Amino acid sequence: MKKLIYSIALISVAFGCKTTQNINTTTEDRTVVNLDLINIKDDRVKVTVDPGKFITSEVTFHIPKTVPGTYSIDNYGKFIEDFKAIDYLGAELLVVKTDENSWKIENSANLDKITYLVNDTFDIDGEKGVFSPSGTNIDVKNNILLNLHGFVGYFDELKEKPYQLIINRPNDLFGSTSLKLSESVDLEKTPNSKKDIYLAQRYFDVVDNPIMYSKPDTTYVNVEGIKVLLSVYSPNKIHTAKSIKPQIETMIAAQKRFLGKIDNTANYSILLYLADPAKLDAKGFGALEHHTSTVVVLPETMPLETLNGAMTDVVSHEFFHILTPLNVHAEEIHYFDYNNPKMSQHLWMYEGVTEYFANLFQINQGLIDNQDFYKRVSSQIESSKNYNDSLSFTYMSKNVLDAPYKDEYYNVYQKGALIGMALDLRLRELSKGEMGILDLMKKLSEKYGKNKPFKDDQLIPTIVSLTYPEIQNFFDTYVTGSTPIPYDQFLSKVGIEMATEETPTSFFLNGQVPYIDGNPESMELFFRKGITLNSFLTQLGVKNGDIIKEVNGTTYTIQNVYDLVMGSQSWSEGDDINMLLERNEEEVLLTGKITAPSTKTTTIKEMELPATDAKVKLRTAWLKN
Repeated sequence: MKKLIYSIALISVAFGCKTTQNINTTTEDRTVVNLDLINIKDDRVKVTVDPGKFITSEVTFHIPKTVPGTYSIDNYGKFIEDFKAIDYLGAELLVVKTDENSWKIENSANLDKITYLVNDTFDIDGEKGVFSPSGTNIDVKNNILLNLHGFVGYFDELKEKPYQLIINRPNDLFGSTSLKLSESVDLEKTPNSKKDIYLAQRYFDVVDNPIMYSKPDTTYVNVEGIKVLLSVYSPNKIHTAKSIKPQIETMIAAQKRFLGKIDNTANYSILLYLADPAKLDAKGFGALEHHTSTVVVLPETMPLETLNGAMTDVVSHEFFHILTPLNVHAEEIHYFDYNNPKMSQHLWMYEGVTEYFANLFQINQGLIDNQDFYKRVSSQIESSKNYNDSLSFTYMSKNVLDAPYKDEYYNVYQKGALIGMALDLRLRELSKGEMGILDLMKKLSEKYGKNKPFKDDQLIPTIVSLTYPEIQNFFDTYVTGSTPIPYDQFLSKVGIEMATEETPTSFFLNGQVPYIDGNPESMELFFRKGITLNSFLTQLGVKNGDIIKEVNGTTYTIQNVYDLVMGSQSWSEGDDINMLLERNEEEVLLTGKITAPSTKTTTIKEMELPATDAKVKLRTAWLKN
């Protein structure tokens, strides 16, 4: 998963055809699920589940509490209404809702089917805390985004058995997905409609393959032996698949060259949903990865150049998940428990190394220059300072669903990536430039693969056995241990030095790092805690935790945060400014003059060394090999 924070994405409450083998094609021993996308009433989709015959006296049906890649408790059961269990005579059976996501059904030997209605998340204020790329959309005439964990549940006894997914849909809505389409036929007695039938080996394959139904705007990219489907929904037709295709083509080609033969994915799908910020729509921007696809949600108002940059950063991150956790993962992920999740301790690898690769491949393949890469590293170093730098990363990862560790999650994209960089540099040093972290990931992928998980406490010993004994000390000190990483020492190995200087920022953003955030429950905007505010905010008297009520007489909430951030870009030095804030449940009015915002940042630059210097040679091996 990758969460992005852009001008209107500050409120993050916060992952062709896939080959499916050995699928039972008979109707026996299969859960059959029907989604009716035609007769949608009150913005709700009716779902019918036929599980086959039970012999037990009671069974429990679940909608996921969480799903792989989100690292958050979302309780998708709260979007389910009118749940019914029907027997073979058409009568309702007794159902007891045991928690927010589970329904116990009595006399299950007589159960014929269950039915329920599903609400979507995008048109709910705050989306009830669900990160948009893992959320759902029901716009009957234009777009239906099926992150299937929000629509389809499971019985414990049947989770590992085949599923058949039947979707009734209008003719003019086309389904984009990596899920295997068995057939698509005209729907009897319903004009201008079709029935799409998909097959899945098990429940995991259902939730691992989102489907976006919309009026077709698709294209294919064929590069380096992989076929990529790009499907775009732009409600105001601002962007198209055709306009975005060149950047995707360049990016995927570069990633494939970077990976070499490590990747065995032949097909991939990118489902891009562009949200309209002027309406009640998705607000959390970024992406959620799956084995052979990704759902991306970004603001439609982005200029094409900015959108292309965002797609490169976001989609490259998700595509690199084909390495980890998709090809290299712990038992906790392989046998994921959707309603009683147990987390792995290796977020440093799943998200951190993935984010590191998303930047490293760009310098490696010449998409950015050295200084651009160093700027990204320095930004991550600065951002990581907003979190607990003395916290064991493996301990945080294991407990990331619980307070206070869940507030440390975003650091996986900052310090997690820096752990990947430091490990890469140490491996290059020990091997005299011959081995890096990509080589390590290739070895791990060969040892494990997508169908062979590792035991969580055995990954680090395995890495040490595949590399050097000294790597054990690296993990003991900086990953499982609590010692902050001395980045200057690691970077000096490749002839790079760090310094601190005053640099300009935006009024409410420092690069991609926001100074403000929002509470989706109250809709309030506030200045983030644990972050150093820029010079303008500090001089005005703003304090961390202050709630924004008004700026220059205009009331601001999550709903119009875009107006605040974009409007501030036209502010001029010397103009009057006033902010009405709430601090400790009391209103505070701050007044003053607008000044150019700046902040102290870490800068990284190359030492002046001859090309023959050992450090320069090691740097070349690091960035270009």
